[in-house]
Amino acid sequence: MAIEPTTNRDIAAAEKGEGLAPTTKHNESATRGESSDEKPAQGGLPDSDGDVASVQRGLEPPDFIKGLSAEQREHLERKLKRKIDTRLLPAIIVMYILNYIDRNNIAAAKLAGLEKDLNLSSVEYSTAVSILFVGYLLMQIPSNLLLNKLGKPALYLPTCMILWGIISAVTAACTNSAGLLANRFFLGFVEAAYFPGCLYYLSCWYTRKELGFRTAVLYSGALISGAFSGLLSAGVTYGMDGTRGISAWQWLFIIEGVITVGVAIGAYFVLPNFPRTTTWLTEEERILAVWRLEEDVGQDDWVNSAQQTFWQGARLAFTDPKTYVLTVLVFCISASGTVTNFFPAVVSTLGYDRVPSLLLTAPPYVLAVIVTYANASHADKTGERYWHVAGPMFVAIVAYIIAATTSHIAPRYLAMMLMVPSVYSGFVVALAWISNTMPRPPAKRAAALALINAVANTSSIYASYLYPNSAAPQYTLAMIVNCVTAVIAVVAATVLRVILVRLNKKLERGVFVEGAINSVPGGGINAFRFKI
Repeated sequence: MAIEPTTNRDIAAAEKGEGLAPTTKHNESATRGESSDEKPAQGGLPDSDGDVASVQRGLEPPDFIKGLSAEQREHLERKLKRKIDTRLLPAIIVMYILNYIDRNNIAAAKLAGLEKDLNLSSVEYSTAVSILFVGYLLMQIPSNLLLNKLGKPALYLPTCMILWGIISAVTAACTNSAGLLANRFFLGFVEAAYFPGCLYYLSCWYTRKELGFRTAVLYSGALISGAFSGLLSAGVTYGMDGTRGISAWQWLFIIEGVITVGVAIGAYFVLPNFPRTTTWLTEEERILAVWRLEEDVGQDDWVNSAQQTFWQGARLAFTDPKTYVLTVLVFCISASGTVTNFFPAVVSTLGYDRVPSLLLTAPPYVLAVIVTYANASHADKTGERYWHVAGPMFVAIVAYIIAATTSHIAPRYLAMMLMVPSVYSGFVVALAWISNTMPRPPAKRAAALALINAVANTSSIYASYLYPNSAAPQYTLAMIVNCVTAVIAVVAATVLRVILVRLNKKLERGVFVEGAINSVPGGGINAFRFKI
């Protein structure tokens, strides 16, 4: 039997609760175009817990999977995940490190003389920071839908990276405010493809219980970049200012832009596409990779570009109320963390010289990597999401209160050490919660991830004006705003948890739930539940 693509009629019927069987049956005989009406081996009893759940939902495992014992399945799955992790994660981490550096190196460039050389006022500098996020906002949803439609992340993401690397390097040629503003807008426009694209990319390879830690691994790129950027900036500022008649801030943009382009070229040869279209997996590994995702939620993931429509995915995302609760949650966490866009400037208010101030930006990010990994790993291990988001935000609230109410160096640096790890560790689990809450269809997940991330980044537009030079050293208003948004994030997480608990109770009773993976007639118990 040939694999039939999901039609718009099928999806519409599923949304209305009509009992449609799964649109595909992934078995080897289907791949060969043969009949596939053989019954499961061993009297119809699957060999693994995952297969039990899939049968309960009316899914038929591939012949290759049915022939495996539980131990064999576990061994092959561990081997597959190691293979995917080794090929995928290091590449996207390095790419995201450079994405984040190229986006935020303007803060280090300010300390290296950018503001003085271009004769920028405090407002002009703030506008240069914020305008990047205007371009970033405009392109995220179209970019993610295009990536989903093309199905070629191994080509799409590195190409975007080459473009933003070139734009970043060209920043060194800016001589006035107008040129800097134009450069930053187009940098944001192109960089918008990467982070939401990677969130969607990971959700096409990993199951819901694996996604939290992998999202943390991806986001560690931002944290590592915070530490690495400070060290690199300190070295360039100290050793290259005036070399060949070029200022330190110009060298920063040139060096980092050239590195970005070089890494992007290498990424063409490393990144995979999607499980069905990745050539370095064996046929058995492709079958297992696809089945893991279908088994996880009871419905197939990305099959081919013909099934992926721009407007269908956008419509499903925009009409799901959970999208808006998640948007408030992620926006408020992101708003609470906008201090990181100006972290070198905030740290410099401790009163140290330029180079020591840049070096002091590194420890909070190093701690953030450790805390974020630990929080995301525990969230995946337990399957719990709410407290792994709300808990860190409570710590962030305390950090902002300390920062806003004291002028002493030690407690202020303690607050800086707390605010970065707490915000980032909660943010990473919240990002994974999006894919957990909107698992299928892929076009909807891609649109939701892009929409939520785009709205979240609008906080960086207004936040640029909360950190003028005149507000130093405590930046009281900024810290109050960050504290308030952290409180709202906790409220939004609480609301989302209440909604998902109610929906899970409906699923337990067999009631149709819009946006969930519902059971099919005769499929028995529906094993799908939202992560809470």
